[in-house]
Amino acid sequence: MASFANQMEIKDKGYSVHYDLEAQTVIFQGELLLSDMDSYAPIMSLLDNIVAQEPPVLTLDLRGLEFLNSSGINMLFRLVIKVREKENIQLVIRGASRVSWQSKSLVNLQRLMPTVQLNLE
Repeated sequence: MASFANQMEIKDKGYSVHYDLEAQTVIFQGELLLSDMDSYAPIMSLLDNIVAQEPPVLTLDLRGLEFLNSSGINMLFRLVIKVREKENIQLVIRGASRVSWQSKSLVNLQRLMPTVQLNLE
């Protein structure tokens, strides 16, 4: 658990991904324009570690994520599949309807996992 506690935030130019342990919320901010799935590996590792802890509710707060490329959207799909396999985690996704990629892409996550609670504000 110590190594997990040390890796609760990933920051780089233009974006940050932070896990608020108390709120059980992953907060994405900025623009994620990483080149390929390998570039997303540190973020996916953080998300995998969170899912492995099996929180009863896991919230992804994407409202501050202005852009996410196709590799990043693929990362979200992989996360949803992992959560779906756990069966005991309720996934909540908070998005912003004003952000075009979110209003177009996030509804597709419900096709993978119908129990996803999607809140587009």
